[in-house]
Amino acid sequence: MNAAVTNNLASAAVVVRRTIAASAEDLFDAWLDPEALAQWMRPGTIMSTAARVEPRVGGAYEIIMQAESGPIVTKGVYRHIERPKRLVFTWISGPAENQETLVTVDFVRLDKRTEVIVTHELLPESAMPSHRNGWTSGLEHLDEACQKGLIG
Repeated sequence: MNAAVTNNLASAAVVVRRTIAASAEDLFDAWLDPEALAQWMRPGTIMSTAARVEPRVGGAYEIIMQAESGPIVTKGVYRHIERPKRLVFTWISGPAENQETLVTVDFVRLDKRTEVIVTHELLPESAMPSHRNGWTSGLEHLDEACQKGLIG
């Protein structure tokens, strides 16, 4: 498991990395396809996920993750879409104290594999551990979905 937390004076960020045996294109597309998101965006003990996306700069998304305690709703707007290299979007959720935060996902080609790097900035300090765990678990599920042939 490759996870790191980076703290800056200007803004704290959670950075999580995972190398996955899939193309950058397939992995990038899995972040913008609501059916694919529903397959892998299930961090921790999330039982199911539903997603709605408008995959364009300025387009909105909403992800509803069903936890035992009830739904966790995350929403935001796509700020930058550069297939298959970089995706940037805002992230607003209860676990992030309903503050607008920023997520950047970079896709780095490594032969037949791709390193996925998630950088989540502007998080309240209290939300950093849960988001580090969530992104780590989410990328594990993305890797598993690729191995099972559900992505691509």
